Amino acid sequence: MTQSSNGVYTNNAHPFDLSDFNPTSDLSRAETMPSRWYTDPQFLELEKDRVFWKTWQPVGRLDEVLRPGDFFACEVTGEPLVVTRGVDNQLRAFYNVCRHRGGPVALGKGNRKSLQCKYHGWTYALDGKLMNAPEFDGVNDWSKGEVCLPQVQCEAWGPFIFVNLDPEAPPLSTMYGPIADEIASKGFKIDHMRAMSRRDYYIDCNWKVYVDNYLEGYHLPIAHPGLFRELDYDQYRVDTFRYHSSQYAPIRAAKEGDVQGRDRRYIRTEDEGEALYYWIFPNVMLNIYPDNMSINIILPINHEKTLTIFEWYFEEPGTGEGWESMQQTIAFSDEIQQEDIQICETVQKGLRSRSYDKGRFSVLRENGVHHFQSLIHEFLTTK
Repeated sequence: MTQSSNGVYTNNAHPFDLSDFNPTSDLSRAETMPSRWYTDPQFLELEKDRVFWKTWQPVGRLDEVLRPGDFFACEVTGEPLVVTRGVDNQLRAFYNVCRHRGGPVALGKGNRKSLQCKYHGWTYALDGKLMNAPEFDGVNDWSKGEVCLPQVQCEAWGPFIFVNLDPEAPPLSTMYGPIADEIASKGFKIDHMRAMSRRDYYIDCNWKVYVDNYLEGYHLPIAHPGLFRELDYDQYRVDTFRYHSSQYAPIRAAKEGDVQGRDRRYIRTEDEGEALYYWIFPNVMLNIYPDNMSINIILPINHEKTLTIFEWYFEEPGTGEGWESMQQTIAFSDEIQQEDIQICETVQKGLRSRSYDKGRFSVLRENGVHHFQSLIHEFLTTK
């Protein structure tokens, strides 16, 4: 990317020439990711192969496959999968692609003793082995006993189910282990929480634009006036680790006369429990409170459209005040999300401008964004 005298940039780079972005560890000298990394559709194809298909991705909940025979179909950035609970009670995941002609062996979710292709009826056991191939007698150099659905790594963590399409990937604990230890040390019991609500947001921006936005509080004073009133902005910080970051965002002390529900959504008290906020590379956010938890999953639809899934988990809100508090929590989250959607969509338009290519980072506020962009560079440039 070169800049002319009138400030307009010309893109001379080959789609997979990644030399225009070489992030430095010195945040005070670092530049942001070039705009074409957000706007060129060919980057998403590379990201699928080197990011999404090599990292642990949440695909469902443990309560969807509690009983032997339970299954659900899902996908990871275009790769169709099916998660099963076998008759041996083992949790497994397979490519949801019949070995005959590529049809799906599962649709939706349910409970079955086997999986059957919806094209020609080939039937597989819940451990992936082929049980029946109708009218396939006489085929040479082929054995039913050697046919099996390709399996992918699958693990449960808390109430969630994760998969990893890379057979050589290290176990889930390498990325989520430190987070699990911290959650347990703080007394949170996420295994006891159950899903209560879900909202899907379709946003006209690259998925990385949304993650960038999540990883800094720099925009709070301007973009989120309601949230800014709640938080002690001066104390807000992001701490980065190898494959995740955590945010410290304490509730602001109440001013004299503040009333919860009228002036403020949250009022800090002396016995208030600590909240934990995590981002895990590349696209998962966890927000954990004493009585609830939410997960945000960021999924690219195409290079300029993103699905953001919000799910809320509560121990047991019950009725009355508990139920009302849950609804207020979700409504406040939705208000913030709508503000973020507007930001991200306008940023995506700006990234397409001929006048822009790279920016600089706030040393005080944008270390989390720099960390994420450096990881993207690392994964895309490592084969």
